Amino acid sequence: MAIISEVEEESSSSRPRMLPFRAVLDSSNPLGFLEKVFDFLGEQSDFLKKPSAEHEIAVAVRAAKEKLKKKAEKEIVKPVEKKAEKETVKPVERKVEKESVKPVEKESVKPTVATSSAEPMEVEKPKEEEKKESGPIVPNQGNGTDLENYSWVQNLQEVTVNIPVPTGTKARSVVCEIKKNRLKVGLKGQNPIIDGDLYRSVKPDDCYWNIEDQKMISILLTKHDQMEWWKCCVKGEPEIDTQKVEPETSKLGDLDPETRQTVEKMMFDQRQKQMGLPTSDELQKQEILKKFMSEHPEMDFSNAKFN
Repeated sequence: MAIISEVEEESSSSRPRMLPFRAVLDSSNPLGFLEKVFDFLGEQSDFLKKPSAEHEIAVAVRAAKEKLKKKAEKEIVKPVEKKAEKETVKPVERKVEKESVKPVEKESVKPTVATSSAEPMEVEKPKEEEKKESGPIVPNQGNGTDLENYSWVQNLQEVTVNIPVPTGTKARSVVCEIKKNRLKVGLKGQNPIIDGDLYRSVKPDDCYWNIEDQKMISILLTKHDQMEWWKCCVKGEPEIDTQKVEPETSKLGDLDPETRQTVEKMMFDQRQKQMGLPTSDELQKQEILKKFMSEHPEMDFSNAKFN
């Protein structure tokens, strides 16, 4: 549904100016709506620049949760009251309808219900389904995807593929070929379960597979580039939205200093992009440019164009 709100902003004449904000809330992707809200705040106000911005947002979220809890507690009593009213009133209403009202209601009510409810539902549903199918998928809890025949999860270093097989399957009946850019897995005498090009190259010597509880083939793929999130495991499969990937920040302390610095840089750049702010590399270039301009005041940069 469409949500429209207005934000007040002081103009040069000290009178409040109303800025329109328009966004469409998709119930299956509420985070996308919140990203647009933060983008709007970043463009039209200095709220996100405040040191206490994250704390204030967290307080607002807690307050909203408390309101929902209170509403839920009130609604627990309401259904019981409604059922009691229906049980007492229905017998009286039915007797009256049989005598005088029924013939009139059948002729007048049916056309209004059919014309008012059927038309908008048939038009809106296909559009919503097309949007979901065309856009990237929200990753699962393991930053991967759950597909029909298998599922996969990932961190920056590895991808783990889990393929369910009939209980009692043994290793000698499994066919698994792991190449630098391709993966083929299946059972002997049957069509492959996975047979396609990998999203990115792997290190075959550091990859392996095994059977878990004789009902699951688990494959570990070591990424060649260990600083990139995969959008899919095998090319052609649905892709995830890597901007919604959630790194395991609690395990950053286990990384070596160089890798930890790179991961923290990626997380910072991801937050900056979501808020429409410059990344670390862009900030560094800006600082170098400012330093160069300050060291050469005799040069005129007024007509210069920078990429």
